Amino acid sequence: MKHIKIISSGNEEIFPFALPIGIGLIDSAINLTKLCEFDKPDFLIFIGSAGSYGNLRPFDIFESKAASNIEHCFFKNDCYTPIDNIISLSDVSRETIVNSSNYITTNELISKAYLKLNIQAENMEFFSVLKVAKEYNIPALGIFVVTNYCHKEAHKEYVSNIKKAKEKLIEYLLEKQIIKEVK
Repeated sequence: MKHIKIISSGNEEIFPFALPIGIGLIDSAINLTKLCEFDKPDFLIFIGSAGSYGNLRPFDIFESKAASNIEHCFFKNDCYTPIDNIISLSDVSRETIVNSSNYITTNELISKAYLKLNIQAENMEFFSVLKVAKEYNIPALGIFVVTNYCHKEAHKEYVSNIKKAKEKLIEYLLEKQIIKEVK
C-alpha cells in the first residue's frame, strides 16, 4: 500500500486527517522538507483554500498540479527573477495554475492580470509544496476550495466562507474516496 500523506497549511485550515505544514512559502517549505527527510511519502495531497482571480466562484472545488510564484511587481515591469517561477507536475496547458505568494491579492486589476497569464487562483503554500515534491521526486496534487475573490474584501469574505468551504472540501474528499471518514 502506498504511503499517501494529506497536508494542509494550518490555522483556520486544520483537518483531523491532514498534517499542517505552516502558512506561507517559507514555513510550508521548511516543514514539508522535514517531513520528506524523516517520513518520505509516496504521494502528497495538499488540501486548502484558494482565492479566485475571477473565473472560479466561491465554493468551487478544483484539483491542480501546477503553481506559479509571481509577485505583483511583475505586472508593472518593476522586478525580475532568476528562478523558474512556474512548476508543474503534469501538462501545464491543461492545469488550473495556482499562484503562491506570501501576500493576498486585494486589487481586482492585478487579479485580471493573473487571468491573462492563465493563472486562475492563489494559495500561499502550493508553489512550495510542488517545489519540495519535485525535489524529492514525490507525485503531488493540490485540491482546493475557493473561499473568496481576490478583491478589497478578500479577507472578510474568506473569514465568512471558510467554515462552509472546509465542509464542502471534506464532502469532496469523501465522495472521491480520498478519505474514508472524518474523526
